[in-house]
Amino acid sequence: MKCPFCAHQEDRVVDSRASAEGVAIRRRRECLACGKRFTTYEHLEDQRLMVIKKDGRREPFDHQKLLHGLVKACEKRPISMEQLERVADEIERDLSRTFDSEVPSREIGERVMKRLHELDPVAYVRFASVYREFKDAEQFMRELKEMLAKQKHR
Repeated sequence: MKCPFCAHQEDRVVDSRASAEGVAIRRRRECLACGKRFTTYEHLEDQRLMVIKKDGRREPFDHQKLLHGLVKACEKRPISMEQLERVADEIERDLSRTFDSEVPSREIGERVMKRLHELDPVAYVRFASVYREFKDAEQFMRELKEMLAKQKHR
């Protein structure tokens, strides 16, 4: 490990512990040349999840794209960025556990809708209207009625 302060190649590990989520090892290091301390994180190398689009194309899963969709759906709603980042992280983690290397885009959309339905009904309807590509007001009203009926039965 190269020291970020003096570029010396040798250091010693002062402390090691698992990160809060348990997905990385946090190591506190001390440079043997300049004595300054720095932190490194050790992660398992991810196998990149590929998304199978509706037209059959494949593209790498993009966490930022997922987060951007959540942010758009929740615009002007009382939902913090921290909540949205947590939802995006949970969806990505769930997809990685469920799918080995490829995931259909509809799976991602369905999971986002499920989480938004739990989080905020308005955000859910916004996302559903784009995701399900409602063609007319009738489709939109059907979705709203279904959502309202589910809320009454809770």
